[in-house]
Formats: sequence, C-alpha cells, structure tokens
Amino acid sequence: MIEKYSKLKSATAAIIRRREDLDARVAQATRDLAQTEAELGTAVDTHQDDLAVVLIQKKNQLTQDLADMRTDLDTAQKDATSAKNSILSVQSEIRKLKDERDVMLARMQSAQARLRIQDQLEGLSLDAEVKALDTVREHIKNTIAQANLGDELSSSSLDARLAALKTQTGDVQAKQQLAELKAKRAGQQAAAGQKTL
Repeated sequence: MIEKYSKLKSATAAIIRRREDLDARVAQATRDLAQTEAELGTAVDTHQDDLAVVLIQKKNQLTQDLADMRTDLDTAQKDATSAKNSILSVQSEIRKLKDERDVMLARMQSAQARLRIQDQLEGLSLDAEVKALDTVREHIKNTIAQANLGDELSSSSLDARLAALKTQTGDVQAKQQLAELKAKRAGQQAAAGQKTL
C-alpha cells in the first residue's frame, strides 16, 4: 500500500504542476489579450485600418485560445482536487492499518507474556513465581505506556486539532455576538436617554 501511496503522490504532484502551468498560461493569455485590445484601440484611433484588421484577427484567436485554456484549467483544478482527496483517503487508511497493527502487536505481546508466566509458574519455586510476577508487572507497565502513547498521539492528531479549532471558532463567534448585543443595547439606551432630554 505504501508503494501505491507513493505513486499516487507522484501522480498528484504531476496533476498539480499541470494545473499551475495552465494557470500561468491563462494569466499570460489574459495579459496578451489586454495588450492586443489596447493596440487595436490605438490602431482604430489613428486610422490604421490594415493593422486594425490584423489585431482583430489576433484578438479573436487569443479570445478562443483563452476560452480553451480556461476549460482545461477548470478540468485540471477538478483533477487536482480529486487527486488530493484520494491521497487523504489513502492516508486515513494507512493510519487505520497502523493502528490495527499496533493493537495486534500489543495483543501478541500480552499473549507471549501470559505464556511465559504460565511456563514459569508450572512447578517452580517461590523465587521463580516472584520473577514471573515481576515479568507480569513489567508487561502491565509496558501496556499502560503504550496506551498513554496512543492517547498522546491522538491528542496531537489532525482530527483533534480540527476539533479544537472548531471549539475556538465557536467561542470567537459567541464573543462577537455578545459584543454586538452590548453595542446594540448601548445604542438603544443612548437613544432612550436622548428622548428623555
């Protein structure tokens, strides 16, 4: 999957580059068209009809070329958006697979620790049992540390950051609404004060 992801990133980069190239070409064609229209105006004003005819033909060609480029640019923008969405989807799948891998590794380690404990407890002395208990304690501490790591990683993930931003946005909007209400009330009180005078 990582190899396919790398190929997808390369393909998306090529699409974005094509979009940027088209964007630059549209900007240049727009400038050329504006220049041609200005030259056409000058030719008409100075009665240079032969130049005006050539410039009209050039203007018509540039107008057609610009329309075609804008159509291509629109398609390239849609392709780039679609490709970026595909990358985000693959990133999400990769994250899910990594999370599942981590859970499965933790389960395997837990099962291996239990097997070691069972082996050590069977027919061993008290020292061996204490050693096995130490192994269990160590495994529990490792498992707790892994769980804490998962919590730390999730709190710094993109989803957690987006949720925090959404909360902050809600607070800012609520404060703005409060300020508007206060200003409105102050205006009403000022108007009421002027009426009584």
